[in-house]
Amino acid sequence: MSARKTYILKLYVAGNTPNSMRALKTLRSILETDFSGVYALKVIDVLKNPQLAEEDKILATPTLAKILPPPVRRIIGDLSDRERVLIGLDLLYDELTDDTLGIPLSQSLESEDGTAVPADPTD
Repeated sequence: MSARKTYILKLYVAGNTPNSMRALKTLRSILETDFSGVYALKVIDVLKNPQLAEEDKILATPTLAKILPPPVRRIIGDLSDRERVLIGLDLLYDELTDDTLGIPLSQSLESEDGTAVPADPTD
């Protein structure tokens, strides 16, 4: 994960339903574990602020929206599958292509015999 990026997230919930509470608990765990200090989370209760849900075209809760960095991504559900959450928000892909690995993902491919495989098969 790159420390330069700041993630702006919105979680839309409908009161204190079990799915809403599970989504909030799971999301906070993910953020505190992997994104400490590089995120801003706004929790929006659509029962108290229905106009915000309407403006953002939220049709179901809980819904997690990644606003920044672009592109905007949305995940509907209780967020119980950590990996699916990260992939759905393009966060896991960023981790795999981050400079901390030392090499770009496209250069790390090798065939079974150990020869390099070009990222573009037409090369």
